[in-house]
Amino acid sequence: MKLLITGGAGFVGSSLAISLKQNYPNYQIYALDNLKRRGSELSLSRLKAAGIEFVHGDIRSKEDFDALPAVDTVIEASAEPSVLAGLDGTPDYLINTNLFGTVNCLNYALKHKANFIFLSTSRVYPIKTIETLNFSEADSRFVLTDDQPVPGVSARGIAENFPLDGARSLYGTTKLASELLIQEYNEFYGLKTVINRCGVITGPWQMGKVDQGVMVLWIAKHFFEQQLAYIGYGGTGKQTRDMLHIADLYRLIDWQLHNLDAVNGEILNAGGGVDSSASLQELTRICQEVTGKTIRINQVTENRAADIRLYITDNTKVTRLTGWKPRLGIRAIVMDIHDWLNENRAALEPILK
Repeated sequence: MKLLITGGAGFVGSSLAISLKQNYPNYQIYALDNLKRRGSELSLSRLKAAGIEFVHGDIRSKEDFDALPAVDTVIEASAEPSVLAGLDGTPDYLINTNLFGTVNCLNYALKHKANFIFLSTSRVYPIKTIETLNFSEADSRFVLTDDQPVPGVSARGIAENFPLDGARSLYGTTKLASELLIQEYNEFYGLKTVINRCGVITGPWQMGKVDQGVMVLWIAKHFFEQQLAYIGYGGTGKQTRDMLHIADLYRLIDWQLHNLDAVNGEILNAGGGVDSSASLQELTRICQEVTGKTIRINQVTENRAADIRLYITDNTKVTRLTGWKPRLGIRAIVMDIHDWLNENRAALEPILK
């Protein structure tokens, strides 16, 4: 099998590429990336050692696709992933990458009759609707209740039939627009596709920042003994997310790669779920226990633009269709990232500190 992974030097793309090559050494895997994000250059030696062919290119450029060989499947893992991207009034790079780049990926897949696996985001769900959901406030986190004003949400989390009306961030909008185009290519061009709306993905080799990759950021700030802040919602740190380890996401993509007919045309929520969720307050406690370090955490009561109180993924549909469930919980994720920081401190400190 021949595969193209876009965003192939990024956290998700490189992790999927390396895991696939380890499990299927005879597969020919091309990793396409423009190396824009700081830290992506560290993936190049890892990709080369794994036997993966790196292609320096940009999904915004149709000509870069013209130079690529035919493949059997495209895994579209490229994106400008920041929820805050474009909100300063300069959305061009975000839109050109996340929307028009997807069109180039689709046309390349269509040209070679390749299957198409798309990594979308839970951020396609509108902010204001999420913020009006019924919740209870526990000692250390916010919790969704079963009694809700809209369909597609329960104590299990948010499902695929959650209403899509309303603003969701420019990042989420470009991903949703891409989803709509993918459905058209599936229906009218016969392209075999699956869309995965991922929650917070994390794990080793993610270059965590304030606006994307918060799990790694939180652990790294403890590891390097720097300051953090609980921002918004009264500064209590009770805002809650589910976390999906990249190794768990890999198992799902591996299954889809080899069983795409079973989920062709589907949209699937995929995240850590309730069992792999934590508030910032709870994450802080686990980081203290794993690192043995306690750092200063400031409190900022005002909410940030595009932030949400809580998001938990309801994995009911993806589990029913594929049998997949995440296996790694929050503590296991923190320990894995901590070990990675420890083993690669010299390379990571200039980027993450």
